Amino acid sequence: MSKTDWIQQEMDGLKSQGLYNHIRTIGSPQGAWLTVDGKKVLNFCSNNYLGLANHPALTAAAKKAMDEMGVGPAAVRSIAGTMTLHVELEKRLAQFKGVEAAITFQSGFTANLATVPALVGKEDVIFSDRLNHASIIDGCRLSGAKIIAYEHNDVKSLEEQIKANLKDFRRALIITDGVFSMDGDIAPLPDIYAVAKKYDILLMVDDAHGEGVLGKGGRGIVDHFGLHGKVDVEVGTMSKAFGVVGGIVAGKAVIIEWLRQRGRPFLFSSAVTAPDAAACLAAVDLLKDSTQLVDKLWDNAKYFKSEMKRLGFNTGVSETPITPVMLGEAPLAQQFSRELFEAGVFAMSIGYPTVPQGKARIRVMISAAHSKDDLDKGLEAFKSVGENLGVI
Repeated sequence: MSKTDWIQQEMDGLKSQGLYNHIRTIGSPQGAWLTVDGKKVLNFCSNNYLGLANHPALTAAAKKAMDEMGVGPAAVRSIAGTMTLHVELEKRLAQFKGVEAAITFQSGFTANLATVPALVGKEDVIFSDRLNHASIIDGCRLSGAKIIAYEHNDVKSLEEQIKANLKDFRRALIITDGVFSMDGDIAPLPDIYAVAKKYDILLMVDDAHGEGVLGKGGRGIVDHFGLHGKVDVEVGTMSKAFGVVGGIVAGKAVIIEWLRQRGRPFLFSSAVTAPDAAACLAAVDLLKDSTQLVDKLWDNAKYFKSEMKRLGFNTGVSETPITPVMLGEAPLAQQFSRELFEAGVFAMSIGYPTVPQGKARIRVMISAAHSKDDLDKGLEAFKSVGENLGVI
């Protein structure tokens, strides 16, 4: 028996349970329509909330930066990789978000891996929402701190866990997603802040799916709830609504400076490329100057969700443009996705371990790039497949 046979057996098991992930290939720029595996299809998958991933202003900024600065920075930020573009981006992001300071990382995932271990260690405790993103979970594990989960979006559960455990540790950190990526619901951040203030605990929110979506012109969940200066750490990403790539940590200046000294992805992995940084700057400028794209995103989301509910689909507890179409079992979700693709709609199924067993779904990601005609085409396909599979 080969020493890798167990891997093939595990993958065979995934296939038999309908949990094997068949990865499709994109052959076009991101947008309302894509070429996927050689077929033109309506895009209901991407996190390209505002349609910026192929926006002319962003591509022009990236090209200009390459002409002037080259491509790769060829070093980590702390040695020889910090470019003027990085400094300007961090300055403008701090202004945009109304915080003291900001720092950028290679991705939202690495932003969490940098931040959590820099703030807490083996003598400390983390109170973490049970449905927090995998990058938060991994950051918590790397820190060595005791991880205590509280029930999802349940402030009473959070306070109970704090009362029962806080006395046993040196320092504490509360972490929550802002918008939960699978269900589309929003954390009750004002109530969580009240608990953090009451017990004098650092508060961190991961706003990956709130950046460019919530708040005035997409300034995020802290702006959405008017909590400026009250949330200690706000993590975000530039790979979704901003349309590029990279992570953000924004908040108190002393924390941001500490991350420059102790954030391991900042210290040990090369900086974001020059064209990426320039494109992110262009995205910030677009959002700073107009709320038009964010307004269009929300108009599209409200229309699509109301029509899906009218057709009889269960869209869960979403409060945002993330629209989960709840189907239950993973094989049904995978079959639904395949039939949608045949009907010209690209909407991938999501099952365990990304979501709990029995809560498989199609997650529809609405964008400002979609026209009403696009949404109607998608609704027609969902209706046809839903009827064919006995879902509605």
